Amino acid sequence: MTMKSSENLNMNFLRYDIPAGIVVFLVALPLSLGIAQASGLPPFVGLLTGVIGGVIVTLLSPSRFAVSGPAAGLVTIVVGAMETLGSFSSLLLALMLAGILQIVFGIIKAGRFVSLIPGSVIQGMLAAIGILLIMQQIPVALGYQGEDGLRGIFSDPAFSLSPTALIVPAVALLILWLWTTPPFKRIRLMTYVPGPLVAVLWGSLAVIFGDRIVPDSMQAMPRIALPKFDSVDEVTSQLEKPNWSAWNNPQIYVIAATLALVASLETLLSQEALKKLKEQTPAPSPNKEMRAQGIGNLISGFLGGMPITAVIVRSSVNVNTGARSKVSILLHGVLLLLCGMFFSDMLNTIPLACLAAVLLYTGYKLASPALFMTQWRLGLPQFLPFIATLAGILLFGMLAGIGIGLLAQLLSSTYKSHHNAMQLTRDENHYVMRFHQNLTFLHNPRLQSLLAEIPDNSVVRVERDNVGYIDPDVKAVLSDFVAKAPDRNITLHRWPVGH
Repeated sequence: MTMKSSENLNMNFLRYDIPAGIVVFLVALPLSLGIAQASGLPPFVGLLTGVIGGVIVTLLSPSRFAVSGPAAGLVTIVVGAMETLGSFSSLLLALMLAGILQIVFGIIKAGRFVSLIPGSVIQGMLAAIGILLIMQQIPVALGYQGEDGLRGIFSDPAFSLSPTALIVPAVALLILWLWTTPPFKRIRLMTYVPGPLVAVLWGSLAVIFGDRIVPDSMQAMPRIALPKFDSVDEVTSQLEKPNWSAWNNPQIYVIAATLALVASLETLLSQEALKKLKEQTPAPSPNKEMRAQGIGNLISGFLGGMPITAVIVRSSVNVNTGARSKVSILLHGVLLLLCGMFFSDMLNTIPLACLAAVLLYTGYKLASPALFMTQWRLGLPQFLPFIATLAGILLFGMLAGIGIGLLAQLLSSTYKSHHNAMQLTRDENHYVMRFHQNLTFLHNPRLQSLLAEIPDNSVVRVERDNVGYIDPDVKAVLSDFVAKAPDRNITLHRWPVGH
């Protein structure tokens, strides 16, 4: 390829990448601010995390289209971790350790094991995250500022619901819903303007004009509080440092493992979903992606940011708006940095209730009734692990919930496999016992129940062409049946053990 044609190709890419990068920035801005707010952290932390994910992780990632940044799916873990550890600075140390773990995952090529995580467990994890997100954001949307969360709305006598303040999140939710309806999707211009951005813009305008019309109600409405930076020193003064002295707290390592596992899982699942939207040749290496994410989380923990993952919402927007290279993602990261540095006054007009509405809608999409119906229609072997994962996460936390879901899936799959391992058919007094797979002691209960169905004076034939191994315990059950067969006038053909 000549230099001139290469320049033309790059310019052609920029024609698509620059608009795509602007749209991704417009989607990422409200989400980054909202995720920080939902985590109980300053909005600047969300922007910082978006910049690290958009620039540093992008430069290291093998994917041309995956957009990394703060993820709504990790909000519940961040909130719980800060409650457990007692401070954000201690969480930063856990995040650095999680980054190191992710780098190790990439080095030992653990990315290939993501295919072992059952879909039912993944869906249960996402649904649980959605429900927890909704529970956390309802109080914020209603303007409650206490520490009792959802319970405080009903139990705190100082809280009173303002009808004026309720309009802001209600209209924001209406906008988000309208943006997904077919009539709006048919309007070409609407596809380039993200629904979350319009919802946030509505909130800002409501505050600006509401301050003049109903100042008392609007001044009581909590808003974003971004500091104004006049120098680099002021920026660095806002950055919190890891609490190095927390290294001897055992909970640090549990939380680090949880963050590393869930962040890696969400990243790799986003990559799998992205493959369905846009093929890349060669396909991005999951192990290189984990190393890139690990370095990003290590830097984010050191600088005072939040956990980073590849996020399918922003990635799909990037692809659907025509991105051709990493330039679009890098541009979105730079725009987030500029916005946080120079446009804080504008961002401070955004009410927290509006960001809560964006996250409420995100939570609803993660835990929609349609998801529950889909899992139910797949049958109990899929639905039970799904519900077990969901309930386990809600009751015991993320890591324990995933473990419960994996155990439920293992038991469900084992039961189904063993139930179909052998089959008994009847034709008058002739029976055919078919063995479909190798048999172990775990198959004994099923084998004994089938043998108990065979009456006296029968002829029994065994078909086991595909079976290469029969456990001694299974042979013992078969031998016991052989020993009793003459007394019951049962004739055996092709029996697996001598008779």
